[in-house]
Amino acid sequence: MKSHHSFLIILTLLLSLSACKTDKTETIDVINWKVAQNYYIENIDLASKYLDSLKVEGLKGKNTKHYFTLAREAFKKAEPFASYLNPEVGHRTNGPALPVYKEDTGKILKPIGLQKIEESIYNQDTSITDFNQEIYVTQGLFAILKGNMQNRALTPQRFFIATHQQLLRIVSLGMSGFDTPVSHLGIKESAISLKSLQTVYNNTIKSSILKKNKTLDDTFNNSILKAINYIKQNQDFDSFDRFTFTRDYLNPITRHWVSIRKTADIWKPTNTEPFNFDAPTFFESNSFNLNYFTTTTNRNPSDKQIALGEKLFFDTQLSANNSMACVTCHSPALGYADALTVNLDNNGNKLQRNTPTLINSAFQKSFFWDGRSETMIEQISSVFLNDKEFNTNVHTFSEAILQDTTYIKLFKEAYGQVPKNNTNVIKALSSYISTLNGFDSKFDKNIRGELDNFTDEETLGYNLFMGKALCATCHFMPLTSGTVPPFFTETEKEVIGVPKTAKNNKLDDDSGFYYKYKEDLHKGMFKTPTVRNIAITGPYMHNGVYNTLEDVLNFYNLGGGGGLGFDLEHQTLPFDNLNLTETEQQAIIAYLETLTDVPKINTLKQPL
Repeated sequence: MKSHHSFLIILTLLLSLSACKTDKTETIDVINWKVAQNYYIENIDLASKYLDSLKVEGLKGKNTKHYFTLAREAFKKAEPFASYLNPEVGHRTNGPALPVYKEDTGKILKPIGLQKIEESIYNQDTSITDFNQEIYVTQGLFAILKGNMQNRALTPQRFFIATHQQLLRIVSLGMSGFDTPVSHLGIKESAISLKSLQTVYNNTIKSSILKKNKTLDDTFNNSILKAINYIKQNQDFDSFDRFTFTRDYLNPITRHWVSIRKTADIWKPTNTEPFNFDAPTFFESNSFNLNYFTTTTNRNPSDKQIALGEKLFFDTQLSANNSMACVTCHSPALGYADALTVNLDNNGNKLQRNTPTLINSAFQKSFFWDGRSETMIEQISSVFLNDKEFNTNVHTFSEAILQDTTYIKLFKEAYGQVPKNNTNVIKALSSYISTLNGFDSKFDKNIRGELDNFTDEETLGYNLFMGKALCATCHFMPLTSGTVPPFFTETEKEVIGVPKTAKNNKLDDDSGFYYKYKEDLHKGMFKTPTVRNIAITGPYMHNGVYNTLEDVLNFYNLGGGGGLGFDLEHQTLPFDNLNLTETEQQAIIAYLETLTDVPKINTLKQPL
């Protein structure tokens, strides 16, 4: 009897535990990602249908621009997932209307995609046959993107990364006019992207966030509505206040989005993307993942390796005749540049090109003005091998450097042994240079809302930089370099027609990237550098032709080399005069000066 009673108690407890487990299971939210996936697919279909209507309407129809606008808006709704799954096709669909050189085949592909259609519609310089072909090809790109979205499920990882990318597109591409350089629909489309994010959020993880943090859900939705309403108040490309919008409307959205991702707790970020997903805005000192931009053989360097690299940076014994160190051309006091028109070689003779700053150089996908090195390791190795610079063998280590016995200790601590070649020397230098990053300038602190001392002139300068002056269509925010967001797989090179002298009467004869493929498309093509710290890193351009920012602004205001009258068939910069007033040019310079943020020099450094 007692045994039977005990059995009943145990059975009751088991049933109770089972009931508790069932109840707990029932409270877990099952997110229907298929709804969101279908939303993206439906909009890529809709974009294609609007292109059908555009073709029927024709190049000069009453509703031509209307259907083009609708096609773009539908694409922007599908873009996060579509372009995440296939970055190359996504970029071609909505990338610059410029020819593309295929390195594997040597062929030049004609401009295609939405920006090419936009150019044809607004400039009216395309035949109807070519116009219809542009629509046909773009619909083909849509079909590829749709196929990817049908065959690959939307997952939490894809959703959060794709959304992060789209938010950056608003900051860097939509606000600047990069997406729509002729029609200037980018401001309005930013509202479309935000509304689309809200729609997908409400159809997926909203219910989970409501249960965990209703206040967060409310503030997130309200922040999106406020941002959209702000855009609706003024969509004019030239006068839109991008500074206020980013600081007061977009940054709150990105902050809430980080909180939503953490609250949802359904995906943990990895270290394989260019972003730090925990950074509350795109303007933090740690918004970007340095490891993504670093070669796999030199990631996560130790403090000892960085310290070794720092000491080596100042040592002339790295060069064959003990005449040069890294600091010779990259002085901390000069923003890690040298204030010279062009570099000097190991005998003090002039080289061909100007010294770029090392600050934030880690966030590039190509190095040297002509982009001939793809990694920093490769770039430093080239300096060692160059007979006009270090002129030493990468594979032979000069033991003369070990006369400073401190090195023996540092090498052993950093790499476990004294080197037999320069491999670890180059790695250490790369590790140190990768720490020379500045994202705490006056601009950064103001755009983050930590300070409120931006002047009206500086605010105007930022808005011009991002808008009318077209600066940010090449110097992408927030890195302000040519490394293209949101995938950061390439650093753009441009043909802008830099003159040989400041008289602006003759084209410089440096052919730049042309050396690699001997393709006319690349003549005079150079990497787009960062403009951070530009106020202290002159002279400017690859040949140091301009001593002042006033000269630089004047060059761009006139339309680059094409605007100066040079014969430049392949100039990638618009030939048109920007019509910037003197006041506007000075405002841009005032803004550029707020980007100064030189990394602090610690006590280990011993300038020569």
